[in-house]
Amino acid sequence: MHNNYYFLRQLTQALRVPLIGSVIDSCFSQEKDELIITFRKSDSGGSFFLKAMLTAQFSTLYFPESFNRAKSNSVNLFPEVIGEEVREIVQHKNERSFYLVLSNQKALLFKLFGNRSNIVYFEQNQAKALFHKKFPKDLELNLQQLHRQLQPTKAEYLLNLPAPEKVYPTFGDLPGIYLKTKGYESALPEKKWDLIQTVRHELENPAAFYVIKVNNQTRLSLLPVGEIKKEFTSPITALKEFVQTYLADSGYERNYRLAHQNLTRKFQAASQTLQQIKLRLKALETEASYAQTADVIMANLTVIPPRAESIVLFDFYLEKERLFKLKANESPQKFAERLYKKSKNQQIEVTQLKERLQEKEEELLQLEIALQELATISDYRTLKAFVKEHVESLASQPTVIEKPFRVFQTNGFQILVGKSAQNNDVLTQQFTFKEDLWLHAKDVSGSHVVIKYQAGKTFPEPVIYKAAQLAAYYSKRKTDSLCPVLYTPKKYVRKPKGAAPGQVVVEREKVILVKPENPFEKYPGS
Repeated sequence: MHNNYYFLRQLTQALRVPLIGSVIDSCFSQEKDELIITFRKSDSGGSFFLKAMLTAQFSTLYFPESFNRAKSNSVNLFPEVIGEEVREIVQHKNERSFYLVLSNQKALLFKLFGNRSNIVYFEQNQAKALFHKKFPKDLELNLQQLHRQLQPTKAEYLLNLPAPEKVYPTFGDLPGIYLKTKGYESALPEKKWDLIQTVRHELENPAAFYVIKVNNQTRLSLLPVGEIKKEFTSPITALKEFVQTYLADSGYERNYRLAHQNLTRKFQAASQTLQQIKLRLKALETEASYAQTADVIMANLTVIPPRAESIVLFDFYLEKERLFKLKANESPQKFAERLYKKSKNQQIEVTQLKERLQEKEEELLQLEIALQELATISDYRTLKAFVKEHVESLASQPTVIEKPFRVFQTNGFQILVGKSAQNNDVLTQQFTFKEDLWLHAKDVSGSHVVIKYQAGKTFPEPVIYKAAQLAAYYSKRKTDSLCPVLYTPKKYVRKPKGAAPGQVVVEREKVILVKPENPFEKYPGS
């Protein structure tokens, strides 16, 4: 109700004492959506400060006791009003606006229309300049035409029985809440009209100004409704107290909500990842390992026919017969040898998964403790310290990808995937070295993909295959059944001078055919 017509009516009356006869000393802004005006009384030499905060979320006037202008990041506004005297303050009838009548036929309009609030400079009754230039139609405003005439009659009311705020649009929502406490809803029509007139009289002649809490919101009210926090006799003092309380409360509520959402989101994500890691580990532990399969094949070399594509053998690990698929163009010995190599990668994968499992379990415990602690916090200062200690520290953990590309881990190798044409350039030009393996979907636009080189190691086929799947998945061929992906060491990738973002020239490439998909959505970290 701080921008309500009835409150502004009281405020502008109270502002006559410090403002009329004063001269505007300065008018400037040093923060977005804020304007500071300094008024100086020529007789006393004292200053009066008006601060207009006109954000889309919260618009209000504020009157600080003092104000020190910053030496930088400060810009003068409305230079035409500097040195002009305030001759009068005019409150628009039944409207949330008023203006300062200045000397030399100048004026400053304060239009406090919620998220469309603005300050407009007038000269000879013509709008000349705006504080918020995003509302160009405010240049068409007329100071004399902003008054509104509202004269509802009792007969009209009894005929239609509209809601109180329909009878007097200047009421806002608080009078309706106040009327309910007076038995308005169950009253007869005649009594309802009388109650509305009584409330209107109280708004025009308030006994006090209240900072209240209603529907879990801090409000300024001319009526004793809700939970009364403080009571004042001066509208200027009440507004100052309200703004301070509102900003503190809204800051607490906003930051509490964001902190809770942040921690809850991290907890849910960690829980989901933990479950996926457990499922992958269970699958690896229950299925026959590559080494076991190779052992069975090596033990039966004499019974496997040449160029066989499959054979049923007794698996002495599982103690039952099972079907083994082979490759016709590969000897059983070579096939088993390749399985032993895969087994090493599988063991590395299991080790990495167990490490990630422990990390996620520790992270979940930390998040659970943080959420329990957050539930006990009820003041802004403690909340700020909590956010700094827990939320910001969690954000700095390596679980949050800070680089401009996607990061995946598999078999001890790191795979990096660009997010856009510009990010592709950043990835290839700044984060990739000549030994790294570079991949891209063939003949279409898509993400650059890089497998980071491991000293002394060759790039395993499963790693190349998964990276190729990512290159296909993050390309224009995402919906194809199969996609050709080229790959080559980074030293054979160059960016020509003047090339478009993400565009490169590739030499000595090989091509692999893969199904476009993100294999890590199935088994994170696999």
